[in-house]
Amino acid sequence: MTWRNWAGNQHADPVRTVRARDAGDVVDAVRAAARDGLRVTAVGSGHSFTAIAAARDVALVAPADPDRMRLHGDMVTVPAGLSLRALNAWLWDRGRALPNLGDIDAQTVAGAISTGTHGTGSAHRGIAAQVRALDLVTADGSLRRCSPAEHAEVFAAARIGLGALGVLVDVTLATVPAFRLHAVEATAPVDRVLADLDAYASGNDHFEFYWFPHTDLAITKCNNRTAAAGPVRGRVAGWVGDEVVGNAAFGAVCRLGTALPRLVPRINRLAAEQFAAPEHVARSYRVFTSPRRVRFLEMEYAVPREAVHEAFAGLRAAATRHARAVTFPVEVRVAAADDIPLSTASGRDSAYLAVHVQRGHPHEAYFGAVEDVMTALDGRPHWGKLHTRTAADLRPLYPGFDAFVALRDRLDPDRRFTNPYLDRVLG
Repeated sequence: MTWRNWAGNQHADPVRTVRARDAGDVVDAVRAAARDGLRVTAVGSGHSFTAIAAARDVALVAPADPDRMRLHGDMVTVPAGLSLRALNAWLWDRGRALPNLGDIDAQTVAGAISTGTHGTGSAHRGIAAQVRALDLVTADGSLRRCSPAEHAEVFAAARIGLGALGVLVDVTLATVPAFRLHAVEATAPVDRVLADLDAYASGNDHFEFYWFPHTDLAITKCNNRTAAAGPVRGRVAGWVGDEVVGNAAFGAVCRLGTALPRLVPRINRLAAEQFAAPEHVARSYRVFTSPRRVRFLEMEYAVPREAVHEAFAGLRAAATRHARAVTFPVEVRVAAADDIPLSTASGRDSAYLAVHVQRGHPHEAYFGAVEDVMTALDGRPHWGKLHTRTAADLRPLYPGFDAFVALRDRLDPDRRFTNPYLDRVLG
């Protein structure tokens, strides 16, 4: 059966697909693949734009039974194939939450941490930095419990392991008491937002902004933890905002821009003036994440935080030249440094700049020009989003790159867990 990702730009025809119910099923699948000389690729919900989850031989779906979730103190242990959406709701019912999230919740836990999903907030790190332990089935068919106290080297690397070290079965994450976010969005001149970026980032728990190409406008999103009551976004308002404005209307805008490129500057300006959501207070995970119905392609790079202004200026120039019919905004976020070898924030506070085009729209020139800007600033590409980097390009950007590859050589000398994408980025 053909596998396709959410965006529809990646597909594969695996020899077989295995849906594992527990660790034993994963062990059996890996051992059977070794017996048959087949490679194994863990697949999730398909929300990567790269071919990181494209299985040529065995597509292995990790356990996802919600009955296997366990809360112990301030930590939760969950099956790796469970979606973030299911985990967030389950935690809330028990008075807990993840401290930071990206902007979609359809990914599996394994997919989110393995590709480095990060969210935003100058004092906050990505989801993988919350991992406290993990169960990993390695190429020899053994199940390893990994933590800072057990198989510490494997634990350190496998938090963002790209699926190259083995198959995640269970993941233990740190949680925090459940909290609400006060969400405030506003339209502002993009140059003013850039001038005040440090103040925005330090003055809010979670800050990001969206810039609409060919305009001088941005939408700022300030999300702050609160115990106070505030404006509530009712079900009707939420549906109108997410489904009508955020998806149906935006889909129409994209189609119009594709049909009439000369109107794109006016379309984008209207979008920037109208698309800011009303102020409201809601559960953290409902503010962090939004439904995505309009399918698109995305490229995102992380640059050193101090390089964000130069990166944005170069991106803006690239958009002027190559994104004449692009109605999707550019997203800019920030995150704190972490210590994970293949994290895009490894060892440095980072700014993230993401560009998007509607699925089916030509993207090569636009993305290529933006990529040239980012790579000149030591940019690191998101592992699950489109880029052209190779192992030779990436090695100098990650101090822990060679150690990761050496660990992979020891755990998987026969490359049971590889595919063409991993061959390209890891060698």
